[in-house]
Amino acid sequence: MEEKKPIISFRKADILNGEAVVINDLNMDVYPGDFVYIVGKVGTGKTSIIRTIIAENPLETGEGEACGFTLNGIKEKEIPYLRRQMGVVFQDFQLLMDRSVEDNLSFVLKATGWNNEADIAGRIKEVLEAVGMERKAHKMPHQLSGGEQQRIAIARSLLNDPQVIIADEPTGNLDNETADGIMKLLTGINREKGTAIVMVTHNRQIFEKYPGRVMVCKNETCTEQGRDGNIDLELTI
Repeated sequence: MEEKKPIISFRKADILNGEAVVINDLNMDVYPGDFVYIVGKVGTGKTSIIRTIIAENPLETGEGEACGFTLNGIKEKEIPYLRRQMGVVFQDFQLLMDRSVEDNLSFVLKATGWNNEADIAGRIKEVLEAVGMERKAHKMPHQLSGGEQQRIAIARSLLNDPQVIIADEPTGNLDNETADGIMKLLTGINREKGTAIVMVTHNRQIFEKYPGRVMVCKNETCTEQGRDGNIDLELTI
């Protein structure tokens, strides 16, 4: 039986925020099909890990790989190819407000090498159906609720059939009921498509209701919490 290879891997990595080390000696593996939470109080380095994975923050000490790319000394020209292997979902959606849902998605596909209009239209239809937004293609972002905008952002993350979705507080700006819908969507994608998901959150209710592996950031470290252990964090409810 072939051993599974991690999609994301860190060994003895120091994670930076600017020039300051916020997490020392990170060891972390994310495998195909994993659902991994990165949790901790504000300022403990959760988002800095995400930024390192997508090569927004440099990795200078230790080793790191993501989707087949070595993060140490990654070349500027390689970064777009790395990011094509992953979908990224942000707390504030980051949709282009001057164009429709369909045009937001078309823009991403064209920027990543798609040029056949029929293929583009077909793929947009597929991802909108996957997130239950197939009737919203011609809407402008401002005509959508926060939950609907986040569903469109998740659809965008699926466009290039990523190995992993990186989600940075994807429910942070949503009420509890809407956040619940987003979590059902993400866990469904993980279960049905086998897409790995790495999600930053400080909401204890979420990772208690939707179990996964839990990496806890505190005291300049980030370590995996045992499945049966109590997570010693005063997190937002």
